[in-house]
Amino acid sequence: MTVTYTANVNTSKVISNFLKLLFRWRGSIYKLVWIDLFIFFSLYCLLAISYRMLMSAKAQEVFEGIVYYCNMHGNLLPLSFVLGFYVSIVMGRWWQQYTTIPWPDSIAILVSSSIQGFDDRARAMRRTILRYVCLCQVIVFTMISPNVKKRFPTYNQIIDSGLLLENEKAIIENMDIAFPHYPKHWMPIVWAASIVMRARKENKIRDDYAVKTIIDELNKFRGFCGFLLYYDWVSVPLVYTQVVTLATYTFFLFSVIGQQWTQVADAGGSPNRVEQWFPFLTILQFFFYMGWLKVAESLINPFGEDDDDFELNWMIDRNLTVSYLIVDEMHQEHPELVKDQYWDEVFPNELPYADDAKRTGPPEASTAKLDYRATNSEQRRFHMSRDSTATNRSGRDNFLNYMLDKHSSSASFAENYHPSRRSTWEDISRLTFTEPLDGPEEDRPRRRRPSRLDSASVDFDELIEQRHQERRDRMRQRFLNMRGTHIRTSPSGGYTVAVLRTASDEALGEEEDA
Repeated sequence: MTVTYTANVNTSKVISNFLKLLFRWRGSIYKLVWIDLFIFFSLYCLLAISYRMLMSAKAQEVFEGIVYYCNMHGNLLPLSFVLGFYVSIVMGRWWQQYTTIPWPDSIAILVSSSIQGFDDRARAMRRTILRYVCLCQVIVFTMISPNVKKRFPTYNQIIDSGLLLENEKAIIENMDIAFPHYPKHWMPIVWAASIVMRARKENKIRDDYAVKTIIDELNKFRGFCGFLLYYDWVSVPLVYTQVVTLATYTFFLFSVIGQQWTQVADAGGSPNRVEQWFPFLTILQFFFYMGWLKVAESLINPFGEDDDDFELNWMIDRNLTVSYLIVDEMHQEHPELVKDQYWDEVFPNELPYADDAKRTGPPEASTAKLDYRATNSEQRRFHMSRDSTATNRSGRDNFLNYMLDKHSSSASFAENYHPSRRSTWEDISRLTFTEPLDGPEEDRPRRRRPSRLDSASVDFDELIEQRHQERRDRMRQRFLNMRGTHIRTSPSGGYTVAVLRTASDEALGEEEDA
């Protein structure tokens, strides 16, 4: 199964958490590279000993020329580019194959909610549909995974596991004889779809939309199983794999010769820089490049037996257990329906935190602290900041302009307001409202709440706050009027059911007045 280390690197520290991972063996690069590294180092030592002890002067001169040639031209191979591009393709393919593996949970939930009834007939339908779904997956896994093939080499082992019956085995074998060249993983899905249609005819499924939804999920599951077979049939092009392999091994064939220590100076007149007694950098270069290639070899088929391959046997056990649990044990079962703890508060003001949890504030917009001033003097100057005073003042200005337009019949307003010039906050703050003008009632301007303007002057800050408070009270009262409860007795046991009802006429009238 894939080696996981997420718990060891959940939080970054001063000393890197990755250093602890270097001492692991299972799934490590040491386990993949050590044999190739041993062979490479043995060849290097053999050539070094032969050059220093076994070669004649003439042979040493020829060998030094070969070393010089390999050292000068060995880096012409674009190994980093070839390996990087190849490993990127393999890694993307590796994760795509994992996301293609289908899970039967959604089908189990649909079947449990759609096929009604607690009788043996309905229960058998639900369990059989999910058994066929899991059987389809097992047949596909036996065709792509050696581990699953070892567990289920024939249909007899699948029968022993309870996923297949004798009569179903006979049907599949007869189909294999009639059509021997095609996989039969889709047959259980066809059987499951037939059971869904039978359940609809027997009125176990109440509507056709549920039938269509279940059939669509079955087709989606079969499609994912087919994609797994496509990944098994169609590999990364062989020519690319050959190019990467030849480039890597050819590069190190040149390196095992070109990185040898010699007694002569190079073309520039400086002594040879290769270590005389141990090739440190050469060993590191081999370790990294060969490890890169081994990563691709390990991940190119994630259904094999490597340490980082997917554990399909565990998935088979899990899927069958969870499927039966959903469609049988948990069928139409749920906890008692009660009021939540925030029932009377409509919504929680703040959720609790544990002592060791870190309380964080809401995310901040990227322009929240941006100060911008327009350079055009003819335009109005805007100031963007987090100062709540400036924001509230802008809102008050808009509200006051609305109030002044609304109460334009007052005498003091006619005296102080001039449409030809722009009103400022100082001008508006000096305005007062007097008694309404005399005249017939139908000529007077209608006011919604005349009690607010009875005084000789109006405090606009207080008026704004009062309107905000009334709005909050009105919203809360509307929520309270919309809610109501009554007790209903269920055959499976009594519990309280919350029923939403429409708002009262009084609440609706108050909202229209506002």
